Amino acid sequence: MKLFVDYLRELGGAALTGWNRFWFTPADVAVVALMRICVGAMLVYTHLVWMKELETFVALDGLIPRSSVESFYGERMRWAFSYLWLCDRPATLWTAHLLGLVVLAMFTVGLFTRVTSILSFIITLSYIHRLPGVLFGLDQMNGMLITYLMLAPCGAAYSVDRLLQTRRAGEGLPPAAPSTSANIATRLIQLHMCVIYFFAGLGKLQGDSWWAGYALWGAVANLEYQTLDLTWLARWPVLTAILTQIAAYWELTFCVLIWPRILRPLTMAIALPLHLGIGIAMGLMTFGLIMPIGILAFASPALVRRLLDRGEPDDLTAPAEQGRGASDSSPERSPSERTLTTERARSSSPRPPSGKRVDKRTN
Repeated sequence: MKLFVDYLRELGGAALTGWNRFWFTPADVAVVALMRICVGAMLVYTHLVWMKELETFVALDGLIPRSSVESFYGERMRWAFSYLWLCDRPATLWTAHLLGLVVLAMFTVGLFTRVTSILSFIITLSYIHRLPGVLFGLDQMNGMLITYLMLAPCGAAYSVDRLLQTRRAGEGLPPAAPSTSANIATRLIQLHMCVIYFFAGLGKLQGDSWWAGYALWGAVANLEYQTLDLTWLARWPVLTAILTQIAAYWELTFCVLIWPRILRPLTMAIALPLHLGIGIAMGLMTFGLIMPIGILAFASPALVRRLLDRGEPDDLTAPAEQGRGASDSSPERSPSERTLTTERARSSSPRPPSGKRVDKRTN
């Protein structure tokens, strides 16, 4: 009995340690900063598109009046906050829209990011709640990503805030310190993406076209969404079936394959042709871009800094190692890895020229 109790105690301690490591390991802010730029750019683009038919859709007497929205939400209407209901005149509506566009642009470039991230969340949610009849996957992804980025210090790197901070200091600053809130936000996005793909794959398995292997053909042959003629795939039914099966099972197994470090690059790489193919072939380019942006949460902070930082290589090493917890499923290195690192450090340390004796005595 004592052995069993000891086992449960050890198991509970290991589970608690793993839980704390997963959620509360300080992470490099590079990934959330890059995602801020990408998500902010998508929000700005979406806001610009609304300007083409702003009054038609958003005005109180537009295509979706308040009565229709109340009918859609029912009792949930009291929770569907939107400041757009206060814009009862075209001038007020346009003023609010343009001010919102300025706020989203400030968030994208990282100006007063802590404030503009919260305001961007309110703006995004207001348009989602105001226009449920035209809510699509892009809007849902925008809302999900800005919700989590609002929790993170996403303006601590690659931002105007960081540039102003450096100028006030009068000299180059070291990379921003790793942040626990950055790790929490990153983990929330990662888990949310796993849930999205799992249920997307599960939904596909409920349709005969995915089992039979002709679902991809049905998509490319749909003239309503066709922007690129891929009907030549009709001559390659086996290829169409293979691509259909890859898409379905990739989504279904994404939540498993994305966590092992050895499989993560391959799993992320499949997302690009999959989503960009949807964007190019079916005219859903914004949706085809926002999904890979969400997958950026699994990117290595070291890789992000190597691609975006213009500092010396020494500036990249520390935050990359400190931020391992945000993207790696096993942040702690194994003993063999630590031994290998120690040996490399010894081999790279300067040595005295051969034949010369080093005097260790102090003067």
